[in-house]
Amino acid sequence: MDSTFDVIIIGAGPGGTTAARLLAQGGKKVALVEDTHLGGTCLNQGCIPTKFLLAATAPIGELHDQERFCALTCSLSMDFAALQKRKDRFVKGTAASLSKTLSGLGVAVHMGRGRITGPGTVAVDGDSPVTLTGKDIILATGSRPASFPGMEPDGEAVLDSTMLLAQSAIPESLLVIGAGAIGMEFSDFFAAAGAKVTVVEGMPQLVPTEDADIAAELRKITEKSGRACITGRKVASLATRDGRAELTFEDGETLVAAKALVAVGRSPNTGGLGVESLGGSLNARGFVQVDETLLAAPGCYAIGDVNGKTLLAHAADHQAEYVARRILGRTDGAYASGPVPSCVFGHAEVMRVGKTAREALAEGRRVEVSVAPMSMNPIAQAHGSSAGFAKAVWADGELAGMAAVGYGASHLVTAAQLLVLGRHTPESLHAFMFCHPTLDEILKSALTAPRTPVSN
Repeated sequence: MDSTFDVIIIGAGPGGTTAARLLAQGGKKVALVEDTHLGGTCLNQGCIPTKFLLAATAPIGELHDQERFCALTCSLSMDFAALQKRKDRFVKGTAASLSKTLSGLGVAVHMGRGRITGPGTVAVDGDSPVTLTGKDIILATGSRPASFPGMEPDGEAVLDSTMLLAQSAIPESLLVIGAGAIGMEFSDFFAAAGAKVTVVEGMPQLVPTEDADIAAELRKITEKSGRACITGRKVASLATRDGRAELTFEDGETLVAAKALVAVGRSPNTGGLGVESLGGSLNARGFVQVDETLLAAPGCYAIGDVNGKTLLAHAADHQAEYVARRILGRTDGAYASGPVPSCVFGHAEVMRVGKTAREALAEGRRVEVSVAPMSMNPIAQAHGSSAGFAKAVWADGELAGMAAVGYGASHLVTAAQLLVLGRHTPESLHAFMFCHPTLDEILKSALTAPRTPVSN
């Protein structure tokens, strides 16, 4: 087997596979090294499988909304084993399709753990050990669920997201530690599936990266759905006791549930990667440090979660496109992501593009916000889900960010991305026509609502 390549990519998640595809299409000879599954966390234990779960319970929330208005009555039951089989079948089929695509492009896939041993050299451990050489190396090794001392997942009652996805039954009760996207999405699914769910967040609000008004509205909707929310309290320990998860707060109070999910962030997969052998380094949190062109060291790029810039699959994909273009000689400028879109999925959703009001204020800018309630939107009303709102963040008179919370918020993110990317002013927005009746019109309502100054 040939061991000399133009580019060696370590990690076959969204970033690695996108880079491999684009470079191969550009005429480069590419090797792709992966130690577990093609598709990475996103396809196998993250974005895609969780959306299969949420899609299964979405009708439950919508039907309950309609019941409140006496529009219909019904009852549903879930076959969780059948849902898991369908999810696994889709993941397996998508991975097989990805493998076929890469093979058709001439990408050499090596299954095993890759580590840099010197400039342009990668050793692959596994069933068929091999040493690969290449002009450029791309690190795309992703991340794994993080944990804190005293609350490590044990695979029994205390689980991380990967372990929880593999469960064969719905627990009667679930503690969710961490109210970011991962924690909130799992809490949404398991509550809809019948579990008694309590969300615990050490920060003062749910979704700590969002503005306080978004977080407060999400909490109101979450608690109305039957989930309990505890914020601003630190967890001292979390462990399996007598077959159940026992959480102890710093003040000594305890909570007990059948299972607990630890969803406190992600840690980079950089152990033994060997970037230091090229003169590269890791920061205090273990992420690979990169320059403005995503170079970690001469001839070695780092993309996606592993560089810690933005831990989202679409960010890895975007960075992969940039690095591929750079290696192919199609750009020599610095990497620029533009406003990064993000979503929390579920029956009630959160989306944001660009700056929060808090971030814009921290930059010393003159900040205003304009807000429109979801109750103004006929599509949200038709679905019986009028809670929530959309907001626009204006910095020095230009559109700097948009956010929404409530029914279907994730479906607004691409239109919001285009609006924020255009850095529109109220005058230039006239060129943007919204279709009626659509959920997207809530963005127009937010953009044209009266603006209120915001201060620290």
